Amino acid sequence: MIYLLGGSGYVGHAYQALLTRKGIPFRNLRRAELDYTNVDVLRTALLRDKPQFVINAAGYTGKPNVDACELHRHECLFGNGVLPGILAEACTAAQVPWGHVSSGCIYTGSRADGRGFTETDTPNFTFRTNNCSFYSGTKALGEEVLAGKPDVYIWRLRIPFDNIDNPRNYLTKLLRYNRLLEATNSISQLEEFCAATFACWEKRVPFGIYNVTNPGQVTTREVVDLIKQSGVSNKDFSFFNDEGEFMQIAAKTPRSNCTMDSSKLASVGIQMTEVREAVSRDLRRWQKA
Repeated sequence: MIYLLGGSGYVGHAYQALLTRKGIPFRNLRRAELDYTNVDVLRTALLRDKPQFVINAAGYTGKPNVDACELHRHECLFGNGVLPGILAEACTAAQVPWGHVSSGCIYTGSRADGRGFTETDTPNFTFRTNNCSFYSGTKALGEEVLAGKPDVYIWRLRIPFDNIDNPRNYLTKLLRYNRLLEATNSISQLEEFCAATFACWEKRVPFGIYNVTNPGQVTTREVVDLIKQSGVSNKDFSFFNDEGEFMQIAAKTPRSNCTMDSSKLASVGIQMTEVREAVSRDLRRWQKA
């Protein structure tokens, strides 16, 4: 049996669907029934139920986007920076392995050699570098809290998307925003992300950090071109002149735009679809809300 935390969120729902398809018993823990933010309560439940594995998809992302985190800093800091430490303490005490959904938003840009950031590269979009959003800063703190902890996977998600129209879906956001910012990013197909992360446990690959993004990188304009080619929308997409104009008009906090190297994941036998192919596939099977 699996414990799932944060099962009501965008990523959590995808985990529920995955576990259901696989016929794997799981318990979708809700704070109203079991306060997993209390280390003693969680440890007691783990010792009682003896789950084989815990998936933490809980956290604070802000709605409709990370700008909201600037207004709810207490909740954001607790959900992203403090909660991972609580889970680590309880899981270690109960000797239950677990996986934590982190974020690639702790980086900006790419490596000096032009390649994507690897799992060993020091995050450069954090409170320590004084250039980040509050959200990214707290996600980086969450990883720092887990540094050196045993029996935990840290899975870095990056701008999730799939084929279903949803306000949290990257493709939906591009379709609905009035103007877009041209940027180069690595992104994660949501179903593939959940399958790949759970495969880490199924295959018993070494614990540690994994960038779980579709191989390659893609620009905003490239995704827009794929949207038009698919026929999902013939909208006349408009772009900001540069990031400065975007920050002046549309954003309250800096955004992470970065490329990531997912070769570590591939090296343990877990493959994800090339990024443009994954976007094209989801647009071909697009389901409107």
